[in-house]
Amino acid sequence: MSCLHDHSCEDHNCSADWSLHTHIDLSKVSALNEAVAGSVKSVFKPWNRRLDTSEGFLESNDGDPELLVFIPFTSDVKIKSISVVGGSGGTSPSKMRAFINRDGIDFSDAQNMQPVQEWDLNENLQGLLEYQTRYSRFQGVGNLTLHFPDNFGGDTTQIYYIGLKGEATQLKRDVVATIVYEITPNPSDHKTRADAGSLAHVE
Repeated sequence: MSCLHDHSCEDHNCSADWSLHTHIDLSKVSALNEAVAGSVKSVFKPWNRRLDTSEGFLESNDGDPELLVFIPFTSDVKIKSISVVGGSGGTSPSKMRAFINRDGIDFSDAQNMQPVQEWDLNENLQGLLEYQTRYSRFQGVGNLTLHFPDNFGGDTTQIYYIGLKGEATQLKRDVVATIVYEITPNPSDHKTRADAGSLAHVE
């Protein structure tokens, strides 16, 4: 399922607040079948730079359009949607398959394993398409592997941008724990503070 946004990224859930860009462990991102080693790191960038190719792009080896991208996170995340900007002239990926919390997948594994979800992609040259996840399946994600098995007929597959939107669950857990503590204070804690003379009398 895809979702077309024609509004500013400042609106709705296109907001940078939902971007998981800062939660990606970029130093450990990797790809199989990339023509230039390490070029996969260049596709993870802020939404407003999704069409910027000045720092390079990910391209498969000539005559072999298949790509496998491994994306680890610095904490567990929940993923709401994925956006992929590919190249022109048939080089955009035409299908995407997602695997969660699987380390060291190779092409044989990806072809034989059942993905958590797969999508038929459209050519998304302006970066306006997002592909919604089956959200209940994309909880507690420590790493994500994206398999791009084919493209629209080009000799290589090119990817300029991969954007992930969702929430960092570790941060949310901390916030919830703090709120619960404040709403239901522990009476013994207050007694201890009162005994120490650091808590004012409470009516």
